[in-house]
Amino acid sequence: MRNIFLFIRRFSVFIGFLILQGICLYNLFTYNRIHRVKGLNAAGRITSYFNSKYNSLEDFFRMQAENKRVHQMNDSLMNLLNENFVSIDSNAILVHDTATIDTTGKKRAYTWRTAQVLYATVNGERNYLQINRGSNSGISDDMGVFSSNGGLVGKVVNTGKDFSEVMTMLHVMFRLSVQLKKTGNSGIISWNGQSPTELTLNGIPKTDSVHVGDTILTGNYSLSFPPGKMVGTVSKVIKDEATNFFILRVKPTANFGSLQQVFIVENMNYAEQQRLNDETIKKVEAKSENK
Repeated sequence: MRNIFLFIRRFSVFIGFLILQGICLYNLFTYNRIHRVKGLNAAGRITSYFNSKYNSLEDFFRMQAENKRVHQMNDSLMNLLNENFVSIDSNAILVHDTATIDTTGKKRAYTWRTAQVLYATVNGERNYLQINRGSNSGISDDMGVFSSNGGLVGKVVNTGKDFSEVMTMLHVMFRLSVQLKKTGNSGIISWNGQSPTELTLNGIPKTDSVHVGDTILTGNYSLSFPPGKMVGTVSKVIKDEATNFFILRVKPTANFGSLQQVFIVENMNYAEQQRLNDETIKKVEAKSENK
């Protein structure tokens, strides 16, 4: 208490000045209409400024929860896309209970799940990322992985109970048949182990009209990835003088340096299609050996 009185005594003149100044300003803005309007405008601008700063700070702390909410919404919408369903034979006798069939007689072909990226590498020649979903969440090897903006990321290569490892496109062993959207011709996309923002597409013939900015999509030659999904855009066109094909540099749609949320896509018919393919190969080879 003594220190308070000493403080008031020491700064009594300044405190008295502030009190008198406040009284003067009050009288000025109260009894003078012009000054009152200007004062209210100034107070409004100051209040709006601090409110905007507060709202920006509040939005920052809510951003993580909002991102999760939006990603879950996208997950639901992705599962409603028509391309996730295929027509089935209406005369089919046996239908598994686990198969989702809608009223139009279509059977679900793909199911999408969200996952969070726990860590990822981009600087090596063999890059992987780990997600927070495993076999307990229905994840298994060979499932396709896409970024939150719809770009191809890679493929699940190892699955645990609660976590999974994904080989990204930034892996020197990654190969995938893709197609040029404009012409439909297919080629093989890969990575040369150098820039994480540039892939290489081989096999597009020089007879095609290819330009920078053309879209590259997933093709029909993989059981892991739905066809027609974004892979990237052509960033450079190189004519290989030794062959009749282009060498295309492709900028991936997915930003591998900032992946946080991804989609895992499951081909609901993968096991049956893979089994049929394996049995066909064995059957043809067996007939060939018996000749």
